[in-house]
Amino acid sequence: MTGLTGSPAMPQFLNPPTLSTPMARFSQAVLTGPASKRLFISGQVGARVDGTVLDGLAAQTEQVFDNLCAALAAGGMEITDIVKLTIYCTVPGGAAVVREIRNRRLGSHAPASTYVQAAGLANPAYLVEIEAEALREA
Repeated sequence: MTGLTGSPAMPQFLNPPTLSTPMARFSQAVLTGPASKRLFISGQVGARVDGTVLDGLAAQTEQVFDNLCAALAAGGMEITDIVKLTIYCTVPGGAAVVREIRNRRLGSHAPASTYVQAAGLANPAYLVEIEAEALREA
């Protein structure tokens, strides 16, 4: 199979030539093996542990990634174990800001990713929410 990265025992990140090349750093699909530990992370928002919601899209996105890292650590995983991100953003044109922070925080790691321009989130102060799925081979 072409377009694979990763070893057979680990998740394989796929960008097959039969699909369009991603316009940003993400994979079109992720193939996992039968023996894995899976972590689903609910949508994280730009709020600190004390509930303080940060101002601005960049600050909230940084906090979201801090929160994702905390959830991953609680599950015994790391940011490179993320296989799927779903990003909801209420700021028109906010994709470039979110993408820059996502790319910096993930480094060369490129999980499957979906970006949704949303009309609103659970609290009007929330500008971005990101949910994640992580996988680690057992």
